[in-house]
Amino acid sequence: MQLAVIGTGYVGLMAGAGFADFGNDVACVDVDQGKIDCLLRGEVPIYEPGLDVLIAKNVKAGRLSFSTDIPTAIRNAEIVIIAVGTPPAADGSADLSAVYAVAETIGKNMNGFKVVATKSTVPVGTADRVEEIIRRHTSEPFGVASNPEFLKEGDAINDFMKPDRVVLGSNSPRALEVLRQLYSPFVRTNDRIHTMDARSAELTKYASNALLATRISFMNDLAVLSEKLGADIERVRKAVGADPRIGPKFLFPGPGFGGSCFPKDISALAHTARTVGHELEVVRAVETVNKRQKKLLGQKIRTHFDGNLQGRTVAVWGLAFKPQTDDIREAPALTLLDDLIASGARVLAHDPQAMQNVLALYGDKITFCDTMYDAVEGADALALVTEWHEYRAPDFHRIKRLMRTPALFDGRNIWDPEELRSQGFWYTGIGRR
Repeated sequence: MQLAVIGTGYVGLMAGAGFADFGNDVACVDVDQGKIDCLLRGEVPIYEPGLDVLIAKNVKAGRLSFSTDIPTAIRNAEIVIIAVGTPPAADGSADLSAVYAVAETIGKNMNGFKVVATKSTVPVGTADRVEEIIRRHTSEPFGVASNPEFLKEGDAINDFMKPDRVVLGSNSPRALEVLRQLYSPFVRTNDRIHTMDARSAELTKYASNALLATRISFMNDLAVLSEKLGADIERVRKAVGADPRIGPKFLFPGPGFGGSCFPKDISALAHTARTVGHELEVVRAVETVNKRQKKLLGQKIRTHFDGNLQGRTVAVWGLAFKPQTDDIREAPALTLLDDLIASGARVLAHDPQAMQNVLALYGDKITFCDTMYDAVEGADALALVTEWHEYRAPDFHRIKRLMRTPALFDGRNIWDPEELRSQGFWYTGIGRR
């Protein structure tokens, strides 16, 4: 099939490369000339394991191309995929201006039946609005669909190639059939395609992320209670997760969730509910707990040093919102950095991928270190924020020699408290004894 993917951000690049790898001809287009120039040079502007190799393979095969010529890409395509950003507005709603601008461009360049599928995360009713905008500019037949993505950053290729479900929402039977054909190679062994109306598909995306975020905030809230009661949240988590009705995933307490999806999606969902006179009380609580949780590591560090961080040096391991990405949007580490800087601490930071992105925000306010051990040299405290593999089993004897005072703040509960305390470290985790 001939596809046009409009938007070369995370979703657009993954969709373009993934569909091309299954034999489709894909034109990825964007208004950002700098981003397209980067891609034409063979550079990928985001970090996602394996994505650079997948893109290079399909460019070489002639199935994947990059351009700023959006009208030509639309006219050549059977399926047009909208994958532009929908950042949060000041009131918590999703900013859909880019989506609507693309819809207008599509309408002006229709030359026969096309399926217009929205992969951007959008509020319920957006497909109706996109259809209305396109229809203003064309008399050609077309079908609009919602096709939300369910990709985990750091494992997106596996999620795209072997999806646990494909959600297709449209009021056009013809559009649904075209999209089913597009996805059929991905689900040959087990048909995991869920078809529905567009509004249900749009809500499915928000509902999925909100439920996952709810599990995280519930465990974070319980972790705070666990500390107050003298219980160990790790033992609680394992026993609770052993119930097959609950399961173990997304029950790990930590310093709060971040990223490009959960924070903005639960905010947009809550805003959508309020516009129709309904308050999602659980979602509101999830947001409240997450904002509080992001401040927890900073509070623990200040408390340990009697509220005074002047003259103290704090090492921070992990800046991205999760491992295997350079994405720092809404990252818990940013809240910690702000707190430490405001408290007068000197901050030494390390992350395998995200340091350049953080440097662009903080400049010389913090010191970026080439290795994780450089970051702990002379430090009074070490805060683990993002659980990259290389942080899981470091050389603690070396760390103890390098630190000025061996205080560990384990924001992901990945280290053994008893073992570390036996080595002379002061240790605290999240909800642990």
